[in-house]
Amino acid sequence: MRVMLDSTFLIDHLRGDRAAIDRFASFFEVGDEPFVNLVGVCEVESGLRPAEEPAFVALLRAVEFVQAGPEAARDAGRWRREAIRRGGFLSVPDALIAAEAHHVGAAVLTRNERDFTLTPVRVLTY
Repeated sequence: MRVMLDSTFLIDHLRGDRAAIDRFASFFEVGDEPFVNLVGVCEVESGLRPAEEPAFVALLRAVEFVQAGPEAARDAGRWRREAIRRGGFLSVPDALIAAEAHHVGAAVLTRNERDFTLTPVRVLTY
């Protein structure tokens, strides 16, 4: 299965959350394909503690970086527009993470399921 790692998952993994660490290890045991995108990397980098940098670099080397392109950006914008029409809220980062996951056929792995309810992507938790 293809899995887009949300920034909450990446942060939890770096900060030693057992569920996140175990889930990450399981990717390689069962053949899942973990992905990150520029949004998730940027969100994590903005709050990265100096001691976490080596682990973050190692984590990024173990996953595939994807950048889906303009169609994903357009989908993200459409989903945000639809969320606003419904009286909801979908942040730009979450919309972009969801859209890039959608375009590579991945589910989003997050602790914050609610952030993605206004998108058509499959959401996994840990």
